[in-house]
Amino acid sequence: MTDNKIKVLHVAMRFYGGIFTFLQDLTEGLKDTCDSTIAYALNPATPPKVRDLFDPEVKLFRISSYAEDHNLIADNATRNELKDLYEEIQPDLIHLHGYHAGRLGRKTFEGFDVPVLYTPHGYRFLSEDHNRLTRSIFRRTEQQAITENSTTVACSKGEFAESLSFSKNATYINNGINTKLIDQLVKEVKQEAHPFTVFTTGLINPQKNPELFNEIANAMPEVRFLWIGDGESKWKLTAPNIEITGWLDHNKAIQEMSKGDVFILTSLWEGLPISLLEAMYLGKLSIVSNVVGSRDVIINGDNGYVCDSAAAFVNAINHFKDEETTKIIERAREDIIEHYSLDKMIASYKELYKEKINNK
Repeated sequence: MTDNKIKVLHVAMRFYGGIFTFLQDLTEGLKDTCDSTIAYALNPATPPKVRDLFDPEVKLFRISSYAEDHNLIADNATRNELKDLYEEIQPDLIHLHGYHAGRLGRKTFEGFDVPVLYTPHGYRFLSEDHNRLTRSIFRRTEQQAITENSTTVACSKGEFAESLSFSKNATYINNGINTKLIDQLVKEVKQEAHPFTVFTTGLINPQKNPELFNEIANAMPEVRFLWIGDGESKWKLTAPNIEITGWLDHNKAIQEMSKGDVFILTSLWEGLPISLLEAMYLGKLSIVSNVVGSRDVIINGDNGYVCDSAAAFVNAINHFKDEETTKIIERAREDIIEHYSLDKMIASYKELYKEKINNK
């Protein structure tokens, strides 16, 4: 450690979406105690001008050799880049984010005298958009990547339960959101009359299941549907009552969310979706698909609704005008304040990082 700060190397091969937001919040919250470096791979979904989106003291290192197709030559080159970066900065701790970073990073640093943490941010073997064989390959890859010096840090109870099926060397820290920032951003928004709006936010990709979102919109042609974001699968959103904002930075996306009425999340798999936590804190009726991560947060009929089909989503949306809805929204917001604040998440990571280094 230098100047009493912990030197942390974060690795994220998919540097966008929830992982990107998570790293923004984590490095900002830990800047007084950690000297953070982020090694990342560039992707079409990576926000532009990433340097401007992090504190100036956070170091960014682009991995130029990474390829998502499990190319052995590219994998070896990526491992060499990571090893070179390790030698350069000599981190006290390494934190890997997402399937691809976990697959490559744990084996790269196996046997190194450094604690390695791995946060899946949503296990890919849980995705129902893959067949059984593909899911079994993802599961086997997770099992084979486990090393003696690595600990899995799940971001929800459900993800933690899945982690324990591989190794007892696991824990969990709930994702958290910056409620103070959200309050500030909402104050800047002029709330105007608008048609009843059902919305979601995030990258339009297979994980977020745009086909289901489109099916729900087609079933409710009189309702305005809004997707706050952009992505490779936007061509699947064909219902005439769907609007797509295009890519917005995180703060503007939150402000756009504040104008909607009902938040839905049709994902095929999740870790613990930050957009859901934000919608609940914003006071939006939240309706989610029945997957790990989302159902860890939403208790059906208590603080939102959990659905297994397009018809169930439509039925839940139609509950918006029920008298019980106000109580559901209030309970959801209370849950965020009590369990999912950024302050709680940062405090937990500070404690975990210190514990791992002291026990090295």
